[in-house]
Amino acid sequence: MLNSQNSGVELPEGAPWLALYTRHQHEKVVADMLTAKGFEAFLPLYDSMRRWKDRKKMISMPLFPCYVFVRGPLERKLAMISTPGVHMILYRGENVALIPGEEMQAIQKAVEGPFCVEPHPYLKCGERVRVKRGSLQGVEGVLVRKKNLYRLVLSVNMVAQSVAVEIDAADVESVVNESPALHRRPASIQERETFIARNLAV
Repeated sequence: MLNSQNSGVELPEGAPWLALYTRHQHEKVVADMLTAKGFEAFLPLYDSMRRWKDRKKMISMPLFPCYVFVRGPLERKLAMISTPGVHMILYRGENVALIPGEEMQAIQKAVEGPFCVEPHPYLKCGERVRVKRGSLQGVEGVLVRKKNLYRLVLSVNMVAQSVAVEIDAADVESVVNESPALHRRPASIQERETFIARNLAV
């Protein structure tokens, strides 16, 4: 199952990504309407088991609640904001906030691959690593550990939200971080565990 809703509209490679803030539980409807208007809409989804008293069901939920990512000409901002269910376009100061392409590409690779993806508390610091093989090769994120599983945390900084992808610790390598405390590269998985525990509240 492809855990994303993407319009498939072809746009120039350098076209910027924007973030639209939507009404609660209107993300899928907004993505569909934006697609109908000729925009490329990206709504990352994940599977979540919901339980009721008499039944349970696996449903697709937005990884970034109340956000839909979109690409299209900035001249058509009015067409974006006038879409029913859209509250606003995210701005940075007086300018529309542009989402770095590498952040969107990392999220796209995660949801389109055979990975367990789920929301994660937003992270900005920690041991930054790069995936060195597999379908996520080249993707960078923050490595954390939950019980006996490692997760690569990918963030969209403009919306201050993160998602986590299960990964084998042997498939990542350290990336030199600007923080002096994080310059050292752990030489083993055991050393990496100690390093993470010291620098992250896992």
